[in-house]
Amino acid sequence: MKKIYWPLLLSIALALGVLLGGFLVSSSFRTPGLTANVNKIKLNKLIDFIEQEYVDEVNTDSIVDQTVTSILEQLDPHSVYIAKESMQSVSESMNGEFVGIGISFYVYKDSLAVIKDIANGPAQKAGIQPGDRILYADTLKIYGEKIPSEEIVSKLKGEEGSDIRLKVYRKKENKFFTTRVTRSMIPLKSVDVGLKLENGLGYIKINRFAGSTYTEFMSALNRLREDRIDGLVLDLRDNGGGYMDQAIKILDEFLDKDLIIVKTINKRGREVLTKASSKGSFQKGPLYVLVNEGSASASEIIAGAIQDNDRGVIIGRRSFGKGLVQRELLLGDGSAIRLTTARYYTPSGRSIQKPYNHGFEEYNNDFITRYERGELYAADSIKIADSLQYKTLEGRVVYGGGGIVPDIFVPIGVKHGDDAVVLLMQSGIVSYFVFEQIDSNRGMFESMDVESLAKHIKSNAMVFKSFKEHLRHSGLNFNLDKRKDMIEFYLIAEFVNQLKDEKDYYHWLFREDAMLKAIPLKVTK
Repeated sequence: MKKIYWPLLLSIALALGVLLGGFLVSSSFRTPGLTANVNKIKLNKLIDFIEQEYVDEVNTDSIVDQTVTSILEQLDPHSVYIAKESMQSVSESMNGEFVGIGISFYVYKDSLAVIKDIANGPAQKAGIQPGDRILYADTLKIYGEKIPSEEIVSKLKGEEGSDIRLKVYRKKENKFFTTRVTRSMIPLKSVDVGLKLENGLGYIKINRFAGSTYTEFMSALNRLREDRIDGLVLDLRDNGGGYMDQAIKILDEFLDKDLIIVKTINKRGREVLTKASSKGSFQKGPLYVLVNEGSASASEIIAGAIQDNDRGVIIGRRSFGKGLVQRELLLGDGSAIRLTTARYYTPSGRSIQKPYNHGFEEYNNDFITRYERGELYAADSIKIADSLQYKTLEGRVVYGGGGIVPDIFVPIGVKHGDDAVVLLMQSGIVSYFVFEQIDSNRGMFESMDVESLAKHIKSNAMVFKSFKEHLRHSGLNFNLDKRKDMIEFYLIAEFVNQLKDEKDYYHWLFREDAMLKAIPLKVTK
């Protein structure tokens, strides 16, 4: 088997997440009229010549897209082009909603299989259940046709309030039925979960900063306050960023009046200083922020402001290191660019943007450098510049120049060589396997609580054996016998994910969460 460099794969995933979920100004704005000059005329003439004179037929739209992409690549790693074909999905992700029927699914073997449906969503209201196969969507035959997932998603989406007629097969009851589903607005949650931990702290997990994030966050925080939490854990791990105003609003809930939240400086040297108001609802009480190498941009603004103002404790590993602000500019044909228009600085004056003057490849492969240097495993391997020292409000020394260094370091939690196994266990291969297992006896699995599920998987040797066989059929050969406990933990997590709700899933993951375990028992703030 060809060797797979797992750290490289993860670094690519981190880079993509940060590029697409970067630090944005939430209001789009249209570009002003272009001033004619020689270079612009030259580009226009080149496109005209190609269209009119070139010997072969050429898709000039594609050429223009490549040209725009190439120009932006000369600027910085976070100025990017969004083609019009991608704008809808990007906008839906950042707006936090889309119109659809409210299911997650696999194209499983030769049919569309429902994994989960959204609680009280259109599909659930119409009687669709996990494990159901959707055979027809109106007159479109789905099973046996090898229809691309993108085409299926396009068919299931539509106008709000419109109907779609589905023909369904329910395997566990061996029956066919037809139902009509009325499409409605489906939320794309940016706050995964808000729950109370066993130690009395509240916990909120934010996966990105979309247009609805502050509202989602406040809803979760208010519920937790009603539950009389003793403090709050804000989990920003692997959060690649998003809208700047959403991060600022959340920080305003934590900081006392007139404390600095963030400073931005644009090309012309114009400085904008944002300070906290007096309306914060959680200005007192213990606060912990979890970050890792995938926490970027708006996540780093929150971590930096909390750290510099000595409001809470940052726990985890050094964050990504993105201190550039993008503005989304529409190009008039349905496409857009995200152009870097300013740099941001934390309250102490730190720029946490890591260097990119040695090329974008080195920049995007920074995770590999950290991995090879041992930074993910030991705090003393973190590379910091002594010349970039700053001080917090209480006089603690902090550093700029490439991410937020946590107050409490937590290593990645696995031994060298186990990284690939962890990545594997968080991949789609595992979720596909678990779906097959559940599908073989859905009634039995659905009747189990979390502890029963865990006991069944640990005591049933066939589950572990079947998983190894599943990997071999997928072309992956791992020696998993020495890591059986780790494998079973993640398998159970995926069973819980597919069968139970988010709170059950996260409570299971918390059992082996090293960062949560690193929270000090005594709190002072």
